[in-house]
Amino acid sequence: MENNKKRKTEKAECNLDRPSPKDATPAPFFSGPGIHQALRSRYIQVLLVLTAAGIFLRFYNLTFNSIWLDEAATYEFSRNSFLGIWDITANGEFNPPLFHWIEHFMLFFGNSEYILRFIPALLGALTIPLFYLIGREMYDRNAGIIAAAVLAFSPFHILYSQDARAYTAVLFFFSLALFFFLNGLKKGRRSDWILFGIFSALSFWTHFYVFIGILVLYAYAIYEVGKKKGWNLKAFTSWIISAVVFLIATLPIMVVTVRLFLIRTGAPPTYGVQGLESWHLTFIQFSGFTLYATGIFLFLFVLGLIQLFRVRRNTFILSVFAILVTLLASYVLSFVMPMIPRYLIFLLPFFFVPIASSCGIFCDVAKTPKIVYIFIIAIVLVCIPQLYIYDTSYSKEDWRGLAQNLQPATQQGDVVVAVPAYLKMPLEYYYSNSTDGTIIAGASSLQELQAVSEHYQNTTIFYIVTPDLAATDPSGASFQWLETNTMYIANQGGIFVFVSTTRG
Repeated sequence: MENNKKRKTEKAECNLDRPSPKDATPAPFFSGPGIHQALRSRYIQVLLVLTAAGIFLRFYNLTFNSIWLDEAATYEFSRNSFLGIWDITANGEFNPPLFHWIEHFMLFFGNSEYILRFIPALLGALTIPLFYLIGREMYDRNAGIIAAAVLAFSPFHILYSQDARAYTAVLFFFSLALFFFLNGLKKGRRSDWILFGIFSALSFWTHFYVFIGILVLYAYAIYEVGKKKGWNLKAFTSWIISAVVFLIATLPIMVVTVRLFLIRTGAPPTYGVQGLESWHLTFIQFSGFTLYATGIFLFLFVLGLIQLFRVRRNTFILSVFAILVTLLASYVLSFVMPMIPRYLIFLLPFFFVPIASSCGIFCDVAKTPKIVYIFIIAIVLVCIPQLYIYDTSYSKEDWRGLAQNLQPATQQGDVVVAVPAYLKMPLEYYYSNSTDGTIIAGASSLQELQAVSEHYQNTTIFYIVTPDLAATDPSGASFQWLETNTMYIANQGGIFVFVSTTRG
């Protein structure tokens, strides 16, 4: 992305380092002899503090919530061999294998909640300095440091940094890809374009949905390169090399993706959100799950877009293009396949950088570096209430608590039925039926519930149920059968327990 004549919001009056004219250009973040100079920069000092805070927030209470369904699925898939994990994806698992391969390696150190969540927490923390670099390239150092602060204290990002799924991993790889993409546009170095292709491929091997974001960047690059260097084949040489690197690196998973997409869209979605509700929930969750925070961040986002339009037109176009195309694609896809806001986590740079860029308007008025510090403090204050709630109350299904309460309640020969059947994964992570002498079964439909009941006549049967049953049996017939033939006895952190006692 081309430089402007001057970055208006990084004037001396609003520069944390107050450089002399000859030092106005910041030293590279990594630059050999320049490392010592960089460490003297107030920006780098603040970034180190923000990164340390981000590490603390992501590893603090890492095992507070119990493993939930999707995390248990990560554990089950990751226990397979490398080839076995690939076979699972090729045979219908709607998640690429890279994150499961990484977790497979982590299982050598144990299978605790801490081990399973270590990589998401680590990659989540490492993304904070990447947001500084991205914000610096998209606008200026003030936007970079504020974008890093927004991410460091983001309740949304912290939640998924403590979740044994691929979401922070895909954001990490996509952020690296975006950083080299911005450098490639700005400096034209072929190495940056190749690295953009490599990290784009890694992000796609981590989560399928990021393909939308990758297409957005390649499409924007056509516009930017053509405008800058001319609409001829030679101008697009680096772009072509990058695209070829990406295609070669993703060819095996691309073939699988096409087949999985056809399967996924072959029937109406039974979970997720649809239409405009997906937009609404995306911005609420990105902002920290509260309406007041959403109002504040959307206000700053609009201000930031105005500032970008005035000062960095290319960043304005890229941000608006990325968000609009992704939201429109998600709107359409939400009617044919499941869509959940966390799938769009790769959009965070295009949401947080404009928010951070709004600081430029206040800097133009106040002309003091204190504005940047005030901005960071305000962001922390906005996020603290939700962070407090997150760290003091369960935000996931309490399978650990269920297992602890189920063991003294069951007797030898009792049957424990997971409804739907795939809930056996989180149940068996904590609950040992060999210790209790019970039998674990599963049922996902009315017919399967009836079959289990008939097979285990004159036996006490415990039914462990979550709202996931609506996804496997949208008709509601299974819920009606449970209401008629069982007795509700407990709700353990979003997990409902029913019992049918027919012991003679």
